[in-house]
Amino acid sequence: MTTEGATAPADPPGEARRTAKRGAVGRLSWGLADQAVSSMINFAVGIYVARELGVHAFGVFSLAWLTYGVVLNVARGLATDPLVVRFSGVPEATWRAAAARSSGAALAVGATLGAVCLLIGLGLGGDVGPAFACLGVALPALLLQDSRRFAFFAAGAGRKAFANDLVQGVALVPAMVVAARVGTVAAFLLAWGAAAAVAAGYGFLQSGIRPRVTQARGWLREQRDLGSRYLVENVSLSGAGQLRAYGLGAIAGVGAVGAVRGAELLLGPFLALLMGLSLVTVAEAARVLRQSPQRLGRFCLLLGGGQAAAALLWGSALLLMPDRAGEFVLGDVWHSASRLILPATLGVAGAGLGSGAAAGLRALAAARRSLRCQLFASACYLGGGIGGAAAAGTVGSAWGVAAATACGSAVWWLQLRSALRERDHHPIPEVRTS
Repeated sequence: MTTEGATAPADPPGEARRTAKRGAVGRLSWGLADQAVSSMINFAVGIYVARELGVHAFGVFSLAWLTYGVVLNVARGLATDPLVVRFSGVPEATWRAAAARSSGAALAVGATLGAVCLLIGLGLGGDVGPAFACLGVALPALLLQDSRRFAFFAAGAGRKAFANDLVQGVALVPAMVVAARVGTVAAFLLAWGAAAAVAAGYGFLQSGIRPRVTQARGWLREQRDLGSRYLVENVSLSGAGQLRAYGLGAIAGVGAVGAVRGAELLLGPFLALLMGLSLVTVAEAARVLRQSPQRLGRFCLLLGGGQAAAALLWGSALLLMPDRAGEFVLGDVWHSASRLILPATLGVAGAGLGSGAAAGLRALAAARRSLRCQLFASACYLGGGIGGAAAAGTVGSAWGVAAATACGSAVWWLQLRSALRERDHHPIPEVRTS
C-alpha cells in the first residue's frame, strides 16, 4: 500500500537508456521520411526539366536552384538554426512562442530577398531573367514552408513535418501539369512555389501558429550571437556553390553547370538521407548533450561515419548503372553527368563525415568554431571547384571539390575535438524564453 503523495519508483537506468534510444531512432526515422518526400518533390521537378527542356534550360534552372539555396541558407541561419539549437525539447508554450517569431523572421527574409530576385530578373531579361523573377515570387512561400518543418523537428514532432511535405507533393502534381503545358523553366518555378504555399497554409492548420512578422526584428536581435555566425556560415557554404556554378559556367559553359547538377540528381537518394538527418541531428545532439554529455562525441562519430559509408555504397551502385538506365533517367544530360559520379560520390562522402562533427559543434553552441570551419571549407570548395575547372574543365572541377571536401571534413573534426575538451569549462546553452 502506498502513502499519499509518494513518488513512483524511477525507471531502471537500462530501461531509461533504451527508452531514450527508441525516441531518438523514432525522431531520426521521421526526419528521413520527411526528407524523402521533400527530395522527391525537388527530384521530380529537376528530372522533368532535364528530360524535356534540354541541357541549356537545365543549366538555367540550376542557376535559379542554386540561388534559392543561398536564400534558404540565409533564412535558416537567421531564423531556424537558432530555433533548433535553443528551443529543442523545451516546454510547449516556450516552443510555440519561439516558432511563431522564427517563422515570421523566415517569411520576412523571403519577402525581402524575393523582391531583390524579382527586380534582378526583370532587369536581366533573356532566358535567365524570367526564371529569377519567378523564383523571387516563389521565395516567401518556400521559406515559410521550410521554417514549419524545422519548427516541428525542434518540437520532436517529425510526423507533422512529414505530413506537411506530403501535402506539398500532392499539391505539386496539378501545378506541374499546368507547368508542363507552358513548357518553361519559369513555369516550373512558379508551380514549385504554389505547392509550397499550400503546404505552408496546411502548417498553420497543423500547429495553429501564425508567423509573427512584426516580431522578426526582435527575434533577429535576441538571437544575433548565434544567428549572425550561422548566417555567415550558411551563406559561405551555399555562396561558394553559387560562385562555383557561375565560374564553371563562364569557363566551360552553362551546359557544364547542368552536368554537375545532373550528377547531384543521380546522388539524390543519398542526398535525401544526408539532408533528412540534418533536419534532426542538431536537435538530437542537443538532447544528447543535455542528457548524457559524455556521449556526444560518440554520437557524432557514428552519425558522420554512417553517412560517409552510405554515400560510398550508393556511389558504387551508380558506377555499375548501365547507360540505358542513365539515359532513361536524365536523357541527354546522362553522358556528361556520368563522368562525374566518382568524384561527386567522394565529395558527398566527405561532406557526410564532416556533418557529424558539425552537428556536435552546433549542439555545443560553439558558433565561433563552426564559423571558422565553414569559412575554411567554403574557401577550399570554391578554390578547388574553380581551380579544377580552369585546369581540366568539368571533370577537374568535380575532383577539385572532392579534395576540398576531404580537407574541410578534417578541420570540422579537429574543431569538435577541441570543443569537447573545453566542454567542462563552459555551461550548457541556456534556453532563451524572451
